[in-house]
Amino acid sequence: MKTFGALFAVISGATALSIAEINGNRFISPYNGQTVTNVEGLVTAVSSAGFYLRSTKADRDAATSEGLYVYGSNAAKTVTVGDIITVSGKVSEYRSNVDYLYLTELTSPQNITIVSSGAKVKPLVIGKDTYSPPTSKFSSLDEGGLFGVPNNVSRISVANPKLQPKKYGLDFWESIVGELVTIKEAYGVGRPNQYGDVWVRGNWKVTGKNKQGGLTMTDGDANPETIIIGTPLDASKNPTDTKMGDYYGDITGVVSYAFGFYRVLPLTHITPERNSSAAHPPVSFTSKGSCKGITVADYNAENLAPTSTHLPQVVDQIINMLKTPDLLFLQEVQDNSGSKNDGVVSANVTLTTLVDSLFETSGVQYAFAEVEPENLKDGGQPGGNIRVAYLYRPDVVELYKPNQGGSNDANEVLPGPLLKYNPGRIDPANAAWVDSRKPLVAMWRAVKGGKKPFFTVNVHFTSKGGSTSLHGDARPPVNLGVDQRTMQAEVTADFIAQILEEDKKAYVIAAGDFNEFVQVQPLQTFAKKSGLTELDEVAKISMNERYTYLFDMNSEALDHMYVSKGIGKSVKYEHMNLNTWQNYDDQVSDHDPSVARFDLC
Repeated sequence: MKTFGALFAVISGATALSIAEINGNRFISPYNGQTVTNVEGLVTAVSSAGFYLRSTKADRDAATSEGLYVYGSNAAKTVTVGDIITVSGKVSEYRSNVDYLYLTELTSPQNITIVSSGAKVKPLVIGKDTYSPPTSKFSSLDEGGLFGVPNNVSRISVANPKLQPKKYGLDFWESIVGELVTIKEAYGVGRPNQYGDVWVRGNWKVTGKNKQGGLTMTDGDANPETIIIGTPLDASKNPTDTKMGDYYGDITGVVSYAFGFYRVLPLTHITPERNSSAAHPPVSFTSKGSCKGITVADYNAENLAPTSTHLPQVVDQIINMLKTPDLLFLQEVQDNSGSKNDGVVSANVTLTTLVDSLFETSGVQYAFAEVEPENLKDGGQPGGNIRVAYLYRPDVVELYKPNQGGSNDANEVLPGPLLKYNPGRIDPANAAWVDSRKPLVAMWRAVKGGKKPFFTVNVHFTSKGGSTSLHGDARPPVNLGVDQRTMQAEVTADFIAQILEEDKKAYVIAAGDFNEFVQVQPLQTFAKKSGLTELDEVAKISMNERYTYLFDMNSEALDHMYVSKGIGKSVKYEHMNLNTWQNYDDQVSDHDPSVARFDLC
């Protein structure tokens, strides 16, 4: 059932308005709630639920869209593309969720008169007949930036700012909503959802383009120039097996808004004209087997359990793509019964199954280190009891003075520096870790030449799940969990700082799924308080290749490695885009692993 937002008081009916006047130069129509008559327009597209009009008397204001959606299935049966008509109806603002923006519609259409038929319908070419989409800023209301804290300071539906389509991405798409457009030379920048909706970029200027053809989020730029290709108007279906970098050619459809995002609804289904290659080379370096070159990898294995169907593929990736790293930071290791909520907490079978499979396939023997969580206290899939863990090659690295900690044992930095528990958890009773994974700290030494031990901190901060969309009403968008992640960053950083207070030249590696971007408050806090530097910076990885995750329009980095000052010499580091390059069915995990090699002598 449709519901309509009434943001302004109903005034007396308005007559003979142009489509541009109905839309106005803001997000909410100045005629919202009013009945209008004899609105003239050219029918540019028809669907089963309604049709789209273009003004026959365009104004010269780029901020006022000349397109309008007329909602009504019966009315749609009375018109044909190329008809010039007049129609009366009620101007309404519709959204299906309070976190979405409104779509201006003409509802309850009546008195449809066909003035003429057979007019030529020519789509507007985006970037040629319109401005090019802005490439960095989304909204004038994003105080402190798109991910500024606090979030949700204002709402577009309340502030109703004047559109500035040359400057802000949301303003641009709103300024052509309802219009028939063509996207020239479209490339996929993400993978489709289960309905075939997929993000693309056109042949206009873009920023952040990575080698695979996607767009990487960078500081101050989350790629507002992209757009979703949504449900085709002719009820055909878009493919669901495409991937980042696939080339679709030209796409024609109408600009609309639904489910939290602006989108183009194509006249018919899209099909890739050329598919990108998902083949990724293995890491280009291997371990030296001594302190001269220890390889360290990080991987969120996505709810790994003994019976996981993707466990053999994880094994294959570790062996053939990561080249059996000496030390592996793992996240999302489930207990022995997987997601079954049966009180089981131990993951010894999960980790033993993984270790045995690695040995059977490669002949490389691994051991593992972890601390069991309390039942149902660390978040994640209900019953799964996910935790962080280490896999390590005991012929290359060993725990230094091991002393196993328990679920509720708070680790401490002792003089030396040494650890009270090795491995052990950081302050597990702290409120920062409610329903979230506790970091696992360990101290290691290279078996060959390892005179100086090194420290590792394996993290998996709380999820962003439940955040509002980048095209949503709340500005800045709600970045759910940002305050808790900031607390987690502070607690973790304080512990690391204690190690470096004992020895300012200590070797420290912190890695894992931080569930946050480096430019946002939690990780800005973490870097400042811990004294560590993100390894992307140390290794001088290209800004556009810094990604381990694919979400909506962005190739982005949620997984990171941070290192202390003395550890960056002769470092090698590669993000292994084994999963972000795949279609949905072929990805092994929703995260990419990364591999580094350090001189720890």
